[in-house]
Amino acid sequence: MFVKVAIDLSLDRLFTYSVPEEFQKKLAVGQLLLVPFGHRHVRGFAMELDNAVSENSAFKIKPVEGIVDETPFFSPLTLKLVKTIALYTASPIESVLKAAIPAAVVKPGARSKEQLFVSPISAPVDFDGLTGRLKWLYENIVRLDGGWMQFLCKELGTTSASIKALEKKGFVEIAPRRKRRNPMGNRRVLPSRPLCLNAEQASALQEIKKLAEGKCLLLHGVTGSGKTEVYLQAIAAELESGRGAIVMVPEIALTPQTVQRFASRFGERIAVLHSALSDGERYDEWHRIRSGDARVVIGPRSAVFAPVENLGLIIVDEEHETSYKQDEMPRYHGRDVAVMRASIEGAKVVLGSATPSLETWMNVSRGKYASATMTSRAGAGTLPNVLVVDMANSENGGKIFSGTLMDSIASRLERCEQTILFLNRRGYSKSLSCSLCGYVATCGKCDMPYTYHKADNCCRCHICGGWIPVPARCPECGGAMEYKGVGTQRAEAALKACFKRARILRMDADSTRGKNSHDDILGAFRRHEADILIGTQMIAKGLDFPNVTLVGVLNADSSLSMPDFRAAERTFQLIAQVVGRAGRAELPGEAIIQTYNPAAGAIKSAAAGDFVSFAKEELEERKAAFFPPYSHLCVISLRSKDAALVESWAEMYAASLKKVKDLVVGDAVPSAIEKADEYYRWQIVVRSVKVSAVIQAWKWISLARPAPAALKVSFDVDAFSFV
Repeated sequence: MFVKVAIDLSLDRLFTYSVPEEFQKKLAVGQLLLVPFGHRHVRGFAMELDNAVSENSAFKIKPVEGIVDETPFFSPLTLKLVKTIALYTASPIESVLKAAIPAAVVKPGARSKEQLFVSPISAPVDFDGLTGRLKWLYENIVRLDGGWMQFLCKELGTTSASIKALEKKGFVEIAPRRKRRNPMGNRRVLPSRPLCLNAEQASALQEIKKLAEGKCLLLHGVTGSGKTEVYLQAIAAELESGRGAIVMVPEIALTPQTVQRFASRFGERIAVLHSALSDGERYDEWHRIRSGDARVVIGPRSAVFAPVENLGLIIVDEEHETSYKQDEMPRYHGRDVAVMRASIEGAKVVLGSATPSLETWMNVSRGKYASATMTSRAGAGTLPNVLVVDMANSENGGKIFSGTLMDSIASRLERCEQTILFLNRRGYSKSLSCSLCGYVATCGKCDMPYTYHKADNCCRCHICGGWIPVPARCPECGGAMEYKGVGTQRAEAALKACFKRARILRMDADSTRGKNSHDDILGAFRRHEADILIGTQMIAKGLDFPNVTLVGVLNADSSLSMPDFRAAERTFQLIAQVVGRAGRAELPGEAIIQTYNPAAGAIKSAAAGDFVSFAKEELEERKAAFFPPYSHLCVISLRSKDAALVESWAEMYAASLKKVKDLVVGDAVPSAIEKADEYYRWQIVVRSVKVSAVIQAWKWISLARPAPAALKVSFDVDAFSFV
């Protein structure tokens, strides 16, 4: 017997080992094995079993040394998914395996520690042997149905010695148990019951229930239409039939809110997986899923790999979000992997969004995906009234807040209602420049302007993370330095100056570095401990605050200027999503969009809430230009500290690709961010109807002319980033 093993070396190949007789009945695919490799002993996953091996092998086949865990970490179906992703994204299979399982799960010594658990024994007939204090203690342990020693001592104001005295008298049993490291801590969640669905929700639920196994449905519902309640009842139906579910959300910021909503319905049957968990929490949650203790998994894109057996449903909420796309090897898209996994395992997929991606919309138009539409808000909520304010006129020019927005904020403060302000730029100012000579403070490693951060009084580079002290004078001419552009910190400071009594929270990458910071900020806002929440795109989707009646978009044009064919689509989605945070309950909502380009199609359509017209117009332009979804777009990125080297190789690769039939190949050009962290960067954009044609051509060319060690090359299938 032989086994092919994937070892974490990114060589994109499997290594064959013989299986000693003592392991032959125990060994299975998906297990973690201990094998010799050169002069080392390494771990790797069993990928394939075989009874024969090529006689022409030039290497001596070594035996497997041990099985780390007899329970497989990957099922055969998950391994099939891994191989499919590796093939589609042109990634080493080892990198996909690494993405599919949290490092903490296979880390040596990661098991949870045992702690003492106290269990009451059925009430003895005779209490004569107990003092009044011990009798009281026993009765309270029974009332609590036992518990961890540490918890009982704190809760009952006692000591471990007193509880051990009960054990000696035969009233309780104390034994070590493994304690779950719960991501939710000791937070108690009140149970909830299914809500009564309106006609559109009920129709959508029926469409999901009758969806065939392995198929996909777009749930296209306006913001606040009650998609989450449809998800909950669809999952309940799967659980009743003995199947599990995965719920994917685009941002960690959305996870706490989603978890509480789902925990109130499904209790201990839910598990959470995301990068902000500690290693211990991630280990325990993953193993709860593998053992079947948790049947509903919630998390961002990596949750798609959760080891749910008998998977019945995958929900991808806000499916249009670009954060589902992994920006490092393997560059998979969580939504697409969900569709792949459902096809392999016979599960259903529901893609939910008020602003679907054009790729998904095209799949619906072509009949590949089913669809259900919800056009009105659930309950008493109504869609907000939207006003577009032209910031180019003389009245508003140069201001952070228009007069219209200022008046609206003031009226909300008077009525004790809440406001959300969206500005998709963190920091204080976009740049720092000289008022005399025009010098701009720029990062030497990246050739990008520094962003001024007032909170820690320094200039930071948002590319490499480097920083410098704020220059007192211009280093070129000695002139005074001026702050250009507005970030969330500057907007926050301006708000505090204008509304001195207002309680203001800011939510961006700088204010959410702590483990529970997302939950803390959103929790405080939900409890109305703040009147205004200002933030970047992490506040633009999925959040539900009944008391928010005003949303302000401070600079609707920022994403329109991006060097990306999806710029209009992203602008529409961001504006429509953040506008949808207003008026979600009984109180009517209002949204004010500040823009210097009110005639832009994406802004006009978003203000009108007209996705269908926007999609039609945008798809016509995409078709004429042969951009996705009418083609697969791949980006080959090259970077090196040697500017001449990266340029020459980029041009050589582009010239080779242009010779391949059925490919549309652009010229080799510098990336939008030409230099990052001391690396010069170039890219080649390749389009084709068939993604396999691009992959095959690239593999052939890159193997024929392998890049030198000083040149880093990456290949991104269905790319989302051009910077």
